[in-house]
Amino acid sequence: MSVVYLIPAPLEESHLHTIPPYVLDAIKSCAVFFVENERTARRYLKKLDQSIVIDHYEWFTIHKAEASVKQQFLLKLKEGKTIGLISEAGCPGVADPGQILIEAAHQHKAVIKPLVGPSSILLALMASGMNGQQFSFTGYLPIDEQQRKRKLQQLEETSARFNSTQLFIETPYRNNQLMETILKVCKPQTRLCVAANLTSDTEWIQTRTISEWKNEVPDLHKKPVLFCLLAQ
Repeated sequence: MSVVYLIPAPLEESHLHTIPPYVLDAIKSCAVFFVENERTARRYLKKLDQSIVIDHYEWFTIHKAEASVKQQFLLKLKEGKTIGLISEAGCPGVADPGQILIEAAHQHKAVIKPLVGPSSILLALMASGMNGQQFSFTGYLPIDEQQRKRKLQQLEETSARFNSTQLFIETPYRNNQLMETILKVCKPQTRLCVAANLTSDTEWIQTRTISEWKNEVPDLHKKPVLFCLLAQ
């Protein structure tokens, strides 16, 4: 029976201390890797252990888990191979295209082994001081300004109604535009956590009300950021 290891990757490439030692044991037991980015995944493994011979493994790039990649994955399951899934950063299957392959692995009765590692979603939620009993991750908000405003209003209404923390992200080069829209749309008493550069040396996490943020707007350009929102 095939085993599929869900292998976490560091959020900050140079900070390998965030990866538990037992992850390396799982990596060494794999024969095949399906990864979001082959170049960075290869570099990651080599940094974990210089003795790893990268070309001894089979490599497949997930992209958006197109039909051809899924077929290759199913073939390796049928061959009984031990497979590793590696996201570009963080945990496979969470805001990550690997989810489709994990679903296929379940359908074919493979053993799924999720391994502990950094998740920007959980780290931001933990540090936000917001409701960790009830929360929702929305992913990316719409790019269109009007649609984005409507989505933020919906998130704020849902948060207030259910006392639920709403988490979302943006492409780093559009963070400042998103922050500007949040400050325009959301109510003054709504709380917003900005969690930037998680696990890096420049990690910065602050929770303030919208009215407080308006007094000191951070520059978030090209920084990986996770936003958490909790309305009254």
